[in-house]
Amino acid sequence: MISRFHTALFTVLLVASVVMGGLLWRQLDRAHQRLLQGEDSAPTQAPQVAPAEQATLLVANDADNSLLTQVETLPLPQDPGARARLILGKLLDLYAAPDAAHPVPGGATSIAQVFLLPASALPGDPKLNESRPASAAASATGPLLAVVNFTGAFAASHPSGLETENLTLQSISGTLHANLPRVTEVRFLVDGQARATLAGHADLTGTYLAADAAPTEGTHP
Repeated sequence: MISRFHTALFTVLLVASVVMGGLLWRQLDRAHQRLLQGEDSAPTQAPQVAPAEQATLLVANDADNSLLTQVETLPLPQDPGARARLILGKLLDLYAAPDAAHPVPGGATSIAQVFLLPASALPGDPKLNESRPASAAASATGPLLAVVNFTGAFAASHPSGLETENLTLQSISGTLHANLPRVTEVRFLVDGQARATLAGHADLTGTYLAADAAPTEGTHP
């Protein structure tokens, strides 16, 4: 036989359970309504896109070993290192196209990084300065050294030959200088390492003077 104490205790617990359940349901309903209101009132924001600007590419042509100026409109970020990498990526995309006048496989993904350093602090080994932010160097005044880091796959697939390798390096150097005039010197790495040649011929141990890569007269449309 159930005592009055146990009956009262059971009644109290039952009432408490009902009350707690009601409060919990009310809180869940309020949270759901707030979520719906938030979805309705939250403005839809378009993703930020870099403004389109004109970039000058020095495009190589194997037929006459020339460099021709080609102007492209690209969404260019403000960060100088990212800007340089995107422009060079477009240049290498042109070389990877089926009808390229200077066919080189790989495209934009062939550029792993582009570092910008003060040219006055030219390192014996550019890897020592890879940790320095490009924006920090670019925010200072004076000439810049660009360190272009190719992927190993790009170097392995690049056509071998002194002229074709030199054209690739000259077009990259000239393109950097055309868009970032403070870049006066360019060094090249492969997978973050110093390398003797690009594909067996063109020297990668030295520094290229960007201004020396002058375009041939004429401009591509």
